[in-house]
Amino acid sequence: MAKLFDTADAERLIQEHRMMLEELDEIAQYEDNVQIDIEKAANLVVTRNVLDVLRDIPVEEINREKGGFRVKALRDHGFRSIADIVAANVYSISSVHGISEDAAYSIKRIANNMADKVREGAKIKLSVDNKTRESTALVTALSKYVYARETTKECRGLITENRRQIEYAIEDLLLSQKRLKWIFASSAKKQKAVDAYKFLDSYRNGNYGQRVREQRTIFENTKRINGIDAWKEFSEHSVSFFNALENIVPGTLGNDDSIYGLPEELAREVQEECFFPDGLMCELRRYQEWGVKYALHQKRVLLGDEMGLGKTVQAIATMVSLKNTGASHFAVVCPASVVTNWCREIRKMSRLQVVKIHGAGRKEALNSWISAGGVAVTTFETTAHFNLPESFELSLLVVDEAHYIKNSEARRTMNVKKICERAERMLFMTGTALENKPEEMVALIHILRPDIALRIQHMLALTAAPQFREAVAPVYYRRKREDVLTELPELIESEEWCTLGQAEKDIYEQAVFGKNFAEIRRVSWNAENIKDSCKAKRLMELIEEAESEKRKVIIFSFFLDTIRKVVQLLGDRCMNPINGSVSPQRRQEIIDDFDKAPAGAVLAAQIQSGGTGLNIQSASVIILCEPQLKPSIENQAISRAYRMGQTRNVLVYRLLCENSIDERIMDILKDKQEKFDAFADKSVAAAESIKMDDHTIGNIIAEEIERIKAETGLTDAKVIATGGLSNIVNAVEPIFDHIDR
Repeated sequence: MAKLFDTADAERLIQEHRMMLEELDEIAQYEDNVQIDIEKAANLVVTRNVLDVLRDIPVEEINREKGGFRVKALRDHGFRSIADIVAANVYSISSVHGISEDAAYSIKRIANNMADKVREGAKIKLSVDNKTRESTALVTALSKYVYARETTKECRGLITENRRQIEYAIEDLLLSQKRLKWIFASSAKKQKAVDAYKFLDSYRNGNYGQRVREQRTIFENTKRINGIDAWKEFSEHSVSFFNALENIVPGTLGNDDSIYGLPEELAREVQEECFFPDGLMCELRRYQEWGVKYALHQKRVLLGDEMGLGKTVQAIATMVSLKNTGASHFAVVCPASVVTNWCREIRKMSRLQVVKIHGAGRKEALNSWISAGGVAVTTFETTAHFNLPESFELSLLVVDEAHYIKNSEARRTMNVKKICERAERMLFMTGTALENKPEEMVALIHILRPDIALRIQHMLALTAAPQFREAVAPVYYRRKREDVLTELPELIESEEWCTLGQAEKDIYEQAVFGKNFAEIRRVSWNAENIKDSCKAKRLMELIEEAESEKRKVIIFSFFLDTIRKVVQLLGDRCMNPINGSVSPQRRQEIIDDFDKAPAGAVLAAQIQSGGTGLNIQSASVIILCEPQLKPSIENQAISRAYRMGQTRNVLVYRLLCENSIDERIMDILKDKQEKFDAFADKSVAAAESIKMDDHTIGNIIAEEIERIKAETGLTDAKVIATGGLSNIVNAVEPIFDHIDR
């Protein structure tokens, strides 16, 4: 049989296929190699962090345990900190006059022990604001790993599917490379060589060859990733980076708790629960997947994770997993302000169908959902119109901000409970359960698990005890941000104290003597000319600084008039403001525009409207125009930006005026917060809310009047002429009614 192909072409074909197999082997191995690079880079980051801590420990600490070493000689020789000792070897230490070799070994051992203790508590925090050489190397390795995972998987599949056939074909075709063997070969062997040539040629030019070339291109691009590329990817996809780091080098993020605070037996059961994420369009953190498994396993739960930990995505992932096992109908009940956000998040993060049942057309939307399935998103108010067929069964009911139904006598609570009767599973969510009285948490648990509510009813005095936490663990689950998002960039809070000008001071004093609490709180912002406001001046300086650092800014105030003045002051650089009159859908549109806006953009919002239910991670500077009367209001507002997905240090500035009510409010709230923390850190539910009552506010105003009288020499006659002190409480009560609403 004559050859049907050129010998040289056959040789080239063989070499090309061998090269492709070698490339596939290299790419398949690349993920493992990058993992080694990540481990080394992570160790260097931790080492740098440890040395940074040790540099702040003076060398004199070597003698803390009365070692009697000549530390002055060490300092004179350049050993100024424990870091210098750790970095040196025994011989360089013993070269110091007066330090023997034996002493050098002891000094080195003490310093190394200190370093080991520091390393035990060291954790990695990655931030685009702190691009050290070590952190850049780690982010670059992580970026390569994240990119390499898919191409590595693809190449391993190509090897498994094709290697044996290709190697057999190459073996058959090698006959054509040996002239004498070809001449004396049997017709069958020659035919096998011809078939092998055709096979390899078709593979080279067909789907296999195309896929190999595609993976080769991706691989080459992956190897070329540099620090600039890596930090850009990190800022956009930080979850993938942190998940990779957490899996490859466990514990380096400071969170090596494998059971996240659950009792051991329950934790084992939760860990074994199956989660089916097909159709989930985002990547979960490990603690989030654990939360999903907890909800799936326990069926009726109250998820109390702190704000910013992704309760919404855990609820969506729970629905996705149930959908993959045959469930069809899900419902979300939430405040009207976040209906639009829920619909957007479900569409963005999953393939689930969404039906908004709210406002005009709610009846038609309800009927459509009943017949077609998917996720119904509705409000607490609309549940009054939620008429379901007698035989209707709901796979999962999600209640967001579940503390809205803590009052069993409220109409919306009764309406939601009717829907609960149709639900096989329930997932209540609230980030504020710790701020409510224990009785209120019991009321929520009673809807979910009456048996547990009955069991803990007589344990409320023991909320700080392990027995109480273990008793509620099957139904109530709460994680703190510092426990599970240890990699978050720092939250840096600053008090920006401003000094009132004379005109501002006159307006402030007039408000104080008039007992006008709203005007008193608006200190500086009620200046006749906003450009004369000391707070406004500081605001502008902070915004200019933020723009120079390529940051975006959110400004919060309780007062609509203050927000209007801020917008007037900033002009075009400020987005449309968010306040109570802006619809939820329009709020989201404004935030979308803000996300797309360039660095230096500013978003102004009333804290009651923009401080809850919205995610604004594109901002990393938060400015509070005045102190709020409840710390939780400020915490919620800060959590809009300081949450999962944030890759920059978040800077919080509180604009405050000296010698004003700002000082009084801050002092009282700090005292209340300390008392609350001492209680809340030890218990599942706090005993009381932190806020100022009417009596406290009355005392503040009275103290301010006395302070101003002492400073200005005003008499009681002038104070009495403005209305006296007796009306102070009456003046502030309507304001507090408004705040609580």
